[in-house]
Amino acid sequence: MEPIIAVIVLVAIIVFILASCVKVVPQAQAFVIERLGGYQGTWSVGVHLKLPFLDSIAKRVILKEQVVDFAPQPVITKDNVTMRIDTVVFYQITDPKLFAYGVENPIMAIENLTATTLRNIIGDLELDETLTSRETINTKMRASLDVATDPWGIKVNRVELKNIIPPAAIQDAMEKQMKAERERREAILIAEGEKKSTVLVAEGKKESAILEAEAEKEAAILRAEAKKEAMIREAEGQAEAILKVQQANAEGIRYLNEAAPNSRVIQLKSLEAFAKAADGKATKIIIPSEIQGMAGMVKALTEVGAKDM
Repeated sequence: MEPIIAVIVLVAIIVFILASCVKVVPQAQAFVIERLGGYQGTWSVGVHLKLPFLDSIAKRVILKEQVVDFAPQPVITKDNVTMRIDTVVFYQITDPKLFAYGVENPIMAIENLTATTLRNIIGDLELDETLTSRETINTKMRASLDVATDPWGIKVNRVELKNIIPPAAIQDAMEKQMKAERERREAILIAEGEKKSTVLVAEGKKESAILEAEAEKEAAILRAEAKKEAMIREAEGQAEAILKVQQANAEGIRYLNEAAPNSRVIQLKSLEAFAKAADGKATKIIIPSEIQGMAGMVKALTEVGAKDM
């Protein structure tokens, strides 16, 4: 019985050893393999076999892009203003062997390198330039860190200044400056609004005066046209009346000519004409002798008629 148990234990140990020699490397990872303490190779994604008791996994490396947020670092600007700046670094491991053997603590090395690089860059800038040149600072830091970390198998893809914290006195001064600037812009906007309002009011008055003048002009033209039309109609009426009178006179003369009046009738008409003339303002009227005789005859006839009555 004991030999059987020993065989079973031996087989289990062999199976365990063989199973431990089979390794699967996941996606986006790499294993650094050492044989008897020396670098043997780098395993990529897939199934791999290692020699028992000789090969060992020295380091498991993540190949995905990683991000590390460093605590705020005190820096001094060119104009001697002390501020605190925290940074965020995006990096990726490109060579697992260099990453495993290049530096003892890569993350700490990157943090210290970031702090010193940041101090060097900020030391050449003044406060206002530091606050307005984030993109320039990010570009310079990424270039410097990428060159420095290349021997460690690390590629720095991006560096961002997460926050810039100036001293409290500087913050108060900046807030006051911003407040004054906002008040200045507000005053400018109010003045421009009042100016535009004044211009619009003046233009409105001008337009109203122009419209009133045009309306008055139109009214004057209409009145003149109406007066002209009335005068034309009055003249036409007078001309028509004169024409009617002349036509009536002509018609009367025509009737007289058709009636063939004798000399007595003609003298009577002449007398009537002088009688109408006497109704005017003339103070002296000369009557021909023929009409005077006719007048005497008319008077005699009138008296005879009166006696018969």
